[in-house]
Amino acid sequence: MTTLKDKYQKVAYYPGCALEGTAHSYNRSTQEVGKALGLDLVEVKNWNCCGAMEVKNIDPKLQTYLSSRVMAIAATEMKMDVVMAPCNGCYHNLKKAEYDLAHDPTSVEVVDRLSQKAGHATYEAGQVETIHALDWIMHGIGEDGLKQRLKGSLQGLKVANYYGCMYTRPRHIFPEKDKGPGTESTSKPHFMDDLLGAAGAVNVEFPLKTACCGGAHTLSDSDMSTKLVLNILRTAEAAGAEVIATECPTCHSGLEMHQVRAEKKFGQPTKVKILYFTQLLGLALGLSPRQVGVHENISDSLGFLREKGIA
Repeated sequence: MTTLKDKYQKVAYYPGCALEGTAHSYNRSTQEVGKALGLDLVEVKNWNCCGAMEVKNIDPKLQTYLSSRVMAIAATEMKMDVVMAPCNGCYHNLKKAEYDLAHDPTSVEVVDRLSQKAGHATYEAGQVETIHALDWIMHGIGEDGLKQRLKGSLQGLKVANYYGCMYTRPRHIFPEKDKGPGTESTSKPHFMDDLLGAAGAVNVEFPLKTACCGGAHTLSDSDMSTKLVLNILRTAEAAGAEVIATECPTCHSGLEMHQVRAEKKFGQPTKVKILYFTQLLGLALGLSPRQVGVHENISDSLGFLREKGIA
């Protein structure tokens, strides 16, 4: 019987648009952590945007098609049965497309028509399993496996783990969650806490794990986004966190940019550092700050990491 650990050793990697742009450090650190853990990522051939927020708001069925094309390539051209998407938006959209194609005949018709017009095989629900980077490491290696591979430690580093709102909502598109021990929770996610805790970090009690950062409103209402981010930053500091760990490029960019904006426009400075969870794991695995892209973050945390003896 094939286990999740077996399935996740080699997966189709869908970085998505953000990881080739503002979140390049997430892309870099994810791939480097994969190498350090012995997990194989094979990038999806000729991938396209998942539809993100822009397409989805104009034509949800077109967004379903765009996400289905990524899964179709993985399934029919690459012969892979798992797609790993580190971006919460991409992960969410692929999972939603999977749900819609399994439950909505109109979505099936539209996707089939557009796939035929585009000249590629139509994706059928169930051909691949879409997972997040957290699933990939948690089930592909696990806490014990991670501990065995550590070359450093996050010992004493106080971390607030921030998952963002699209990692767990809406719950019905994530049927694998909330299945008891060993599975992720939609009400209080813990995979990032578990992995960073295994690497030595001290996970603080952080009540805003899945609060919205206002990423979708950054261009239309920047002040609202800044206020939402400031609430997250202040709450993390009040909980005693030195670092906010992220696993979503939109959330990460929003936290970094609005941290700067909150101080410049509203005179509200905060000191908490913002790092991708893959960057922190990479450092604990013995990778250099440059290997995991710490220098590419807006939040300047290199000096802090050196003071803590982590970098």
